[in-house]
This record gives sequence, C-alpha cells and structure tokens, in this order.
Amino acid sequence: MRTDYGLRAAIELAARFGEPPVSSGEVASRQEIPEPYLDQLLVTLRKAGIVRSTRGPLGGHALARDPRDVSVGEVVAALEGHAQPSACFDERGQCQLGPICPQREVWTDLERLVWERLQGITLADLVARQSQLESRAMYYI
Repeated sequence: MRTDYGLRAAIELAARFGEPPVSSGEVASRQEIPEPYLDQLLVTLRKAGIVRSTRGPLGGHALARDPRDVSVGEVVAALEGHAQPSACFDERGQCQLGPICPQREVWTDLERLVWERLQGITLADLVARQSQLESRAMYYI
C-alpha cells in the first residue's frame, strides 16, 4: 500500500506541476488515501527531495522537480528502499547459500531488470498515460 499510495500522490502532484501547492486533504480525497497515512508518505517524499512542502494558509505540497526528471524508481526507492526480490537474501543483499545457490543469478537478474524498468519510467510518463486512459473512458452522448 505504501508504494501504491505514494505513487498515486506523486502522480497527482506531477499532474499539477507548475501550479500552486495543494493541500494533503485534497490529494487524499482525490486519490482515496487516508490523510494521516498520506501525511507520513509526503514527509518521506519530501526528505527524498521529490516533494516540497509549504506551510501556511496558501501552503501545501508540490512536486519539487519537473515530472520528467523524477523516475518511478526514485519514488519507490524513497518509499520502500531497495527491497530484495527474494526472502533468501539477507539485509545486506547477500544470498544465504552464497555462490553455490542455483537461484542467486535468477533473483539478481530479476532485481536488476525491475529497477532498470522503474528508473526508465517517469512521473510525466504516468501523467500522460493517466490522461490517455481518462480520455478513452469518457462517454459521449
């Protein structure tokens, strides 16, 4: 849920890039995210330099950089860290069986492919995809 909600919020802010900051309440409402949980996620994304926050009556949250410069991988890494794809890896990313493990190469390759793919998708790509999907979903009478 952390990554799902965090990405939803990041996409919402990316779609509003260049506009005034938006309140966490509005993002929570539009994206159907519990506001207290969203606030925690926004703090994490702010610390990672993905979101900027402004206090005060006109304050709120905004994407800190152009959506074309923020990868999905960066958002996922900020929210989750670099999780290992298999439980057999320890906290340092080392295989418990070491070099004799027949699965080691499979999981290492999978992790590399996943992170390469996530780094190759930007928030701007997802905003464009969302617009495309929304336009297809519209019904005309």
